[in-house]
Amino acid sequence: MFSHRLVTRGLVPTALVALLVLAGTASARQEAAPGAAVARLQDAAGNRLGSVWFLPRRSDKLAIRVSASYLSEGFHGFHVHAVGKCEAPFTSAGGHFNPKSKGHGSHDGDLSPLWVDADGRGWLELQTNRFAVADLLDADGSAVIVHAAPDNLGHIPARYSAGGPDAATLATGDAGARLACGVVQKP
Repeated sequence: MFSHRLVTRGLVPTALVALLVLAGTASARQEAAPGAAVARLQDAAGNRLGSVWFLPRRSDKLAIRVSASYLSEGFHGFHVHAVGKCEAPFTSAGGHFNPKSKGHGSHDGDLSPLWVDADGRGWLELQTNRFAVADLLDADGSAVIVHAAPDNLGHIPARYSAGGPDAATLATGDAGARLACGVVQKP
């Protein structure tokens, strides 16, 4: 039989230490992964908001893991942008990473929307074969942007507008202002 003293002074701290060690081990594995890259998200004031990890897999896929905090609840556009600069208001990052000159929704840098819960925390894991880490670390680099609004991913039927979607919608997906930015770099 366990006493209250044993639980509060022994088992709980031991379990907490074990969880922290496991979390640190997972982070260390990401950092040690061969060919990995990371983008440290920050807001316009320079406050750290999270990280985006790019982790090569054995197949032709690239795993992308996002952990973000201090954002507003809801869906946010989430993209890789063409230039590795994050000078507020983050237009320095250029447009979406789009080496094949495709339309919005098919840009290589168009990624799944990021959901942020009521506590301001967002987490996303996805895989892509649209680019490799080496593509993101080219001569001018790349950046990751979290936008203020949801991204329509280019899914706007022409019937909703007499002339179809306008140029801004086709280029940006109406994702709105750039809230957070992180330059993609080697860890």
